[in-house]
Amino acid sequence: MTVDLVLHSGRVFTGTALSPTATAVAVTAGRIVGVGTEAEVRALGRAAETIDARGGLIAPSFIDAHIHPLQGGHERLHCDLTDATDAASTLDIIGAYAAAHPEDDWVVGGGWHLPHFPGGRPDAESLERVAPGRKIYLVNADHHGAWVSPAALRAAGVDRDTPDPAGGHFDRDAGGRPTGTAQEAAMEVFAPFLPVPDVDDYVEAVGEAQRYLQSFGITGWQDAIIGDYAGFGDSTEAYLRVVASGELVSRVTGALWLPRGLTLDTIDDTVQRLVAARDAVGDRGNELGGSFRATTVKIMQDGVPESQTAAMKEPYLDACGHPTGVRGESHFPPDVLNAAAVALTRAGFQLHIHAIGDRAVAESLDALRAARAAGDDNRMRHHLAHLQQVDLADIPAMAELGVTANIQALWAAASEQMVDLNRSIVGQKRFSEQYPFASMAAAGVPLAMGSDWPVSTPDPWQAIAVAVTRVEPGSGAEPLGVGEELELGQAIAAYTSGSARVAHHDDAGTLRVGGVADIAVSDVDPFSLPADALHTVRTAATLASGRVVFSR
Repeated sequence: MTVDLVLHSGRVFTGTALSPTATAVAVTAGRIVGVGTEAEVRALGRAAETIDARGGLIAPSFIDAHIHPLQGGHERLHCDLTDATDAASTLDIIGAYAAAHPEDDWVVGGGWHLPHFPGGRPDAESLERVAPGRKIYLVNADHHGAWVSPAALRAAGVDRDTPDPAGGHFDRDAGGRPTGTAQEAAMEVFAPFLPVPDVDDYVEAVGEAQRYLQSFGITGWQDAIIGDYAGFGDSTEAYLRVVASGELVSRVTGALWLPRGLTLDTIDDTVQRLVAARDAVGDRGNELGGSFRATTVKIMQDGVPESQTAAMKEPYLDACGHPTGVRGESHFPPDVLNAAAVALTRAGFQLHIHAIGDRAVAESLDALRAARAAGDDNRMRHHLAHLQQVDLADIPAMAELGVTANIQALWAAASEQMVDLNRSIVGQKRFSEQYPFASMAAAGVPLAMGSDWPVSTPDPWQAIAVAVTRVEPGSGAEPLGVGEELELGQAIAAYTSGSARVAHHDDAGTLRVGGVADIAVSDVDPFSLPADALHTVRTAATLASGRVVFSR
């Protein structure tokens, strides 16, 4: 007898725990046929191919439970600002890109970082200085705001008389003149004027994203927005094309975008359109293991604290530490959110709800409670994403309802952005209570993990390091929220079996006989490292359905 491949000389994490004895995994026809000691696995037959793990960790490949790969791939192919280190380098990149692409009507891209600019709000005139007369639209790293040039403002007809749209605003000077940044729904004002990528562009972006994600051991994800949003069009056709061509070898669940402006009168028609979109996709797959389905609906219930758009129970603070009248924005009124949750769950959708502020979390739980009362049994595995400011009193309800905490652990640290733009407006008490991972886990709340790339790096080991230490890698800062650390095994499980569960990738996320051979091999054993060195772990090899798709 022979087997296709044996991975050996490593430590094995099964997806839920570190095996006390296993050091090898055998694969045949894209499936796992053995997990055990090297002698046990070798006894299954001669291996046609072997991979020496060299003492590293053999684990299920990572599944990113909240990611925007089309935007990430597109940004990598355009004006990509993610590697900028300050305002000057950001502007240098923009100026160089604009000069290198004189034929482009618009300069588009993104990834600029809020802490690089005073108050997180760069101005339009700085873009004019580096690229005179050019129309420029650049989404920030958190994708909740955009930086635009004077020419872009003129093209969209935005001036001091332009009203702020519901669910967003233009940042303005003392005279009411827009200064160059648009927050939340205000970004959508520019959408009709931006160059809309065509299907070929999106296909290229999927390919670029997949290659990049495989280098971090990622072979599956939930795409957190399928639909028109912030200048990006619907990516459904691109996904269908790459599945059919065999270019997609990753497993993808799409979250159809629930548009803002929903009312009680429009819920039924909206749900019917989402059902039609889901059914048109079906469950597409190819012989290489790639698949795509759109069985989830994405609901963005609030914004982010830095722009004071995250929905909070208590007001934000002013520069003197006094409460303001601002509590953030709930994008859907509670009665609309509740009715939408009932209608969507009755239609068989999983709900993927963006909830950052504690009021948004509570409103989302109320909506899921309404769905439960209407007969929903959570078989679709609903989840709340981000969960930055959580009232500890609401955590038991998460456990009772079986709601998964879809966490972006890289943010759970006292980073420069958090300290400079967050702490003063929420106050020290709320600041230290953010991202209560351990409290949720202890209450029995299921955990999944994602990156929100391109908001932040998709490298799971960076996020796992912060989940365990609550410190930004290499910063030397004090931990954020002492006592809310996860154990290393908990963090890896959240990024593998936990994310597989919430993405409905039920044959992935664990190393077990009969399971799909989606495997990531790390270059070292993370369980042998001190916690403050976890961010140095790298992916050495990635397998998708038993085939090596990345090797360092």
